[in-house]
Amino acid sequence: MRAPRSALVVLSLSLLFLLGPFVILFWSSFGTQASLAFPPEGFTIYWFKKVLGMRMFVDAFRVSVLLALSSTAAALVLGIPAAYALVRFSFPGKSFLELLFTSPIIVPGLVLGFALLRFFTAAARYPVSLRLFLGHMVLLFPYTVRVISASLRNFDPTVEEAAVSLGAPRWSAFLRVVLPNLRAGVMAAFILAFITSFNNVPVSLFLSGPGVTTLPIQMLTYMEYYYDPTIAALSTLLILFTVVIIQLVEKTLGLSTTLGG
Repeated sequence: MRAPRSALVVLSLSLLFLLGPFVILFWSSFGTQASLAFPPEGFTIYWFKKVLGMRMFVDAFRVSVLLALSSTAAALVLGIPAAYALVRFSFPGKSFLELLFTSPIIVPGLVLGFALLRFFTAAARYPVSLRLFLGHMVLLFPYTVRVISASLRNFDPTVEEAAVSLGAPRWSAFLRVVLPNLRAGVMAAFILAFITSFNNVPVSLFLSGPGVTTLPIQMLTYMEYYYDPTIAALSTLLILFTVVIIQLVEKTLGLSTTLGG
């Protein structure tokens, strides 16, 4: 059946709306003007060379990657058993815990960032790197719980119970039977949490400090003083970085195959 012309028009407009800003950003990053403009004049890769040679962006990128990896790993370590307990068992206060675990998603990022800043200031003088790590872990924890919980609900619990009935301890059945079948959910949670942490602005804005700044915050600071295609070039590189990461995960771990099968 051929799609009606109106549906194709709506689809084309939707794609234009979604991809148009990225096309403009990509095109502008090759302009020769000293200020960001569209359409750009000429063609140059000078702005990409400038980005790669700027120490503040390189250091901030390193901080963002390490922070995203560490906070995502911690959120998964805590989120997987929490999701397992919420899905498999009934206990007093379960509904309250489910609401509590999703509260960082409901609360605006600026409010969460300010609350964490006040907490760390009142509790103790934590180093900036530790504040960022704990703040991002709190931010990512609900995402991991929700994604892993959805995977657990789609997994037949009788398979686990069969392993337990055959003599396997509960922890062994979880590690050898349940966890391998949650591979797709774990990887989906990892990608979602990593990208959320890497791109986060509100929480990082309150918890960053001298010498430790994430890349999005560094980009905002740069744009306060300069309006050249440097940020456009950096944004283009970040888009390519995200695409490469997702492709590597898909090729090495077979995420799409696992999700489909």
